[in-house]
Amino acid sequence: MRHAHDRALLLAGATLVRPKPFDGCGLIPPRLRSGALSPIASERMTSPRYKRILLKLSGEVLMGEGGKSIDPEVTARVAEEIAGVKAQGYELCVVVGGGNIFRGLAAAAQGFERATADYMGMLATVMNALAVQNALEQIGVDTRVQSAIPMQSVCEPFIRRRAARHLEKGRVVIFAAGVGSPFFTTDSGAALRAAEMNCDALFKGTSVDGVYDDDPKKVPTAKRYETIGYGEVLSKNLKVMDASAVALCRDSNIPIVVFNIREHGNFAAVLRGEGVSTVVRNEQETK
Repeated sequence: MRHAHDRALLLAGATLVRPKPFDGCGLIPPRLRSGALSPIASERMTSPRYKRILLKLSGEVLMGEGGKSIDPEVTARVAEEIAGVKAQGYELCVVVGGGNIFRGLAAAAQGFERATADYMGMLATVMNALAVQNALEQIGVDTRVQSAIPMQSVCEPFIRRRAARHLEKGRVVIFAAGVGSPFFTTDSGAALRAAEMNCDALFKGTSVDGVYDDDPKKVPTAKRYETIGYGEVLSKNLKVMDASAVALCRDSNIPIVVFNIREHGNFAAVLRGEGVSTVVRNEQETK
């Protein structure tokens, strides 16, 4: 009966619109998880236009020139960058590192027990997340912080479906405390959250404008890549993100966009396809 009804509509000149597939939890994956791209996803990857993105910031981005671990003016500028992108209609998640306050790996090298040092670093990321939340809400951006280590007095626990609902309602969601376990970096936490939230891309905001074949601060002749494959990043040990994070993005087919967050308006410009950046993605798409 349904097919006969459909044929009758077509003969009458009507256009049929089929419902989108439902994955059981209200999240429609924007790409195929097997690693192969659908035609729609492939077209979207060609032009840097995404709907849901995760922004990974290093803790050092919040530092000022005076050595403050969290500089209010710098944090406010970062919040303005995020707000500018949010105003364009993107669904936005954020992960902030904790290196401006405490680095677990560095502390472990100085004699701290590694797991304890990593937990201390996770608490530093919660402090940074609250600072970014405060800066965003001061300029009218509705924000939620979710921590992988439950601490209900200051933020929500990480619940994937709740985070997805926040995004659907137009809120910025800041993920804190990494993955909640030691021996994993916030880069790995960012890649994991990007995969869990079905993000179209992971944006890595740094103090350089992309991925180079050498350190551009030390080697003036270093060349920047426009695009580069995950495998080449791993084989050449390029310092984009740690290897486990790159591998997770590769396996989940999430492009990594590296750009300079310190340049005013650059985040929005990169999303428009106008800014300077490097895109890390599947090898066949870089050719």
